[in-house]
Amino acid sequence: MATDPALKTPPFKSGYVTIVGAPNAGKSTLLNKILGEKISIISSKPQTTRHRILGICHRPGVQIIFCDTPGLFIPKDPLNVKIVDTACGSIGDADVLLAVVDTAHPDPASEALLAEKLSGQQLPVIMALNKVDLVADKKALLEIMARWSARRPLAALVPVSARDGTQLDDLLRAIIEALPEGPPYFPEDSLTDATERFMAAELIREKIFRLTGEEIPYASAVTVEGFKLSADQSRVSIEATIHLERDSQKGIIIGRRGAMLKRIGIEARKDIEKLTGAKVVLKLFVRVQKNWRRDTKAIDRFGY
Repeated sequence: MATDPALKTPPFKSGYVTIVGAPNAGKSTLLNKILGEKISIISSKPQTTRHRILGICHRPGVQIIFCDTPGLFIPKDPLNVKIVDTACGSIGDADVLLAVVDTAHPDPASEALLAEKLSGQQLPVIMALNKVDLVADKKALLEIMARWSARRPLAALVPVSARDGTQLDDLLRAIIEALPEGPPYFPEDSLTDATERFMAAELIREKIFRLTGEEIPYASAVTVEGFKLSADQSRVSIEATIHLERDSQKGIIIGRRGAMLKRIGIEARKDIEKLTGAKVVLKLFVRVQKNWRRDTKAIDRFGY
């Protein structure tokens, strides 16, 4: 007896979706919103993301493995060369490319660089035109859509708002349509492949980006020297070091009577407790590593 085709279970779909775009286009905010959890750090400053971060989205019959990448820009020092290389290297590993564009602050130079990276790619490219909630002139949005549609064939072009979730369901449907058939690569309860130790360092770095100004965020790196979970898993003791380039920066990040360092620690601890589900004891140290962004050995040692 023949099986009714209508009753046949659709094949499972899975694949890697690399998110690319200019700094501050909203790539990390978009990923966090889709997952419903914070796995990529965010701030209002560009170039917050320095690492490739995997975020795993589970839907019935589908597993989407998002790869959040640093923003694409013209690098001017060895650290930023490494960062941009990370972003570009992730493009070749993808099944689908998700290009994110900031429609509220269109930048011809950023658009040209992104278009260059997308040119010649045989992979399906889905364009997410982000921050449409901030665009009052809808004619300007239509012009951006027309400009990108003319540049190259796209699997889909979806105006979205990562901040409020506008049309993210439409974006996900387009991504799922473009994914190949394949098995799940991660268990159903997986959200990321990043370790808690790595995430703790990132959350500390996020607070530096959010709470300090001038050159401090870009001159800082964070390493975790100690990460110890108690026997009953109710308490985590963390020792982390904030690395800076100059002695003058050390005074700024410590602050008057240690106020700034204390604030960074308090805010980071709260997020790490949400991450681990345990009480966190966080000790922060500050160390000067002269001009580390130009020191390839230091860059490697700090995990970039």
